Amino acid sequence: MEDQLIALTVIFTEVYYWITVVLMFLIHVGFCMYEVGASRRKHMLHTLMKNTMLIPLITVTFYYFGWWVYWAFQNGPGIIPGGLKDAPWATPWSELMAPHKGGTPVQGNLTSFDTASWANINGVFWAAFLLFSWTAGSIVSGAVIERIRSSAFWFLAILVGSFCWILAAAWGWSENGWMVQKLGYHDAYASGVIHAIAGGFALGVLFQLGARIGKFAPDGTPRSIRPHNPWLVTVGLFLIYTGFWGFYAACNIPLVNVGEAGQPLFSTTTIYVTPTSTSAITFNFLMSLSGGLMVGYLLSKGDPFWTYSLGLAGVIGASAGNDLYHPIQSMLIGGGAAVVAYKMHHWVERRFLIDDAVGAVAIHGYAGFYGVVVAGFVLWGYPSSMHADYATITPWGQFLGALIMFMILGFAPGYVAAGALRHMGRLRVPDEVELAGLDIVENNKVAQDNAAVATAEREAVK
Repeated sequence: MEDQLIALTVIFTEVYYWITVVLMFLIHVGFCMYEVGASRRKHMLHTLMKNTMLIPLITVTFYYFGWWVYWAFQNGPGIIPGGLKDAPWATPWSELMAPHKGGTPVQGNLTSFDTASWANINGVFWAAFLLFSWTAGSIVSGAVIERIRSSAFWFLAILVGSFCWILAAAWGWSENGWMVQKLGYHDAYASGVIHAIAGGFALGVLFQLGARIGKFAPDGTPRSIRPHNPWLVTVGLFLIYTGFWGFYAACNIPLVNVGEAGQPLFSTTTIYVTPTSTSAITFNFLMSLSGGLMVGYLLSKGDPFWTYSLGLAGVIGASAGNDLYHPIQSMLIGGGAAVVAYKMHHWVERRFLIDDAVGAVAIHGYAGFYGVVVAGFVLWGYPSSMHADYATITPWGQFLGALIMFMILGFAPGYVAAGALRHMGRLRVPDEVELAGLDIVENNKVAQDNAAVATAEREAVK
């Protein structure tokens, strides 16, 4: 009976993560639709293909080194003893990074426990983290549309998707990460680990990239560049909401015995192996979304773009503690995230002349930072993980954690990497290309063929 229970647990966990990956794919579909709808017509294909091609680039690099980074770097930069951890199941040459049915390992540094533990779960668990990596890249993608070189963006997407965010996950989104042990960092659904990092990274890139031509008047007043297709933006955001359900589910471990010896108690847990339930996150996801939507509608005076975007900010702002919040707390925190994101976006835009084309820094970065900090006050004194000897959740631990996520692992590498590309003349397209439209220039043969076809049609009518 015990063997049957173990087998069922393994199979259920394998299928569970596979389904969450399928759902999370909708996030990327939504981002593609959203960004294409937000761009102007002359830049649509460039926007689409820029975001599409991060899929294979991040996937391959995440296979080669991203998954290993998560397991190897949990001790941090000398914060706790131990150095790099051994993770033989996560190296690209490992037998467990390919089809495997368990049994006696061939690889010398693997144990039979490793093969039994990882044979069925490694690929789907890797894929769940990989889809988070795509999300990190897509967040940056929306902020920089209509003026960045595709090659520059893809390099930056690999940096944030296969290294920066997964390093943050190693530090603060693992039950044994140094930030959890020493700071009591708690970020159940990745307000900081993904969203604050990607938003901060995008802000660093935008400082180097500059605004789109015509975005600001000579006196610095920002001009509105409206989405060319608000319906595409709307459907894209609804798909992101839908995929976010899969994201929340993938942040959980579906079936863990959290009971004491002799008293089994099987429960869904967070990434920190602290108990929660799908019921709890269903309440809190919908209530935080509702808080963001309602406040977004009021703040923007019914503007669809900001209403939908601030609904997403509401979920992101409450995500750090949505495993433990009361639903009314989630709604209020989500509404607060919408205020922070909206006000900060417009203040930074005017003060620093930052052209964030879709408000990505605000929706993900500012709302994520806020969410991590708020969790420190609301959950003050709660355990950060399953380990009683680790630090508990505190306001100062969460604030320091938010700074690490947004500034050190987000803004700094984005600013430095984009600055290097700018210095080499490889960051931004020339002004004449931007004015003509990236689609026309990068798809010149298509444009020439279309012109020739139009000429032939006119001549045929004569």
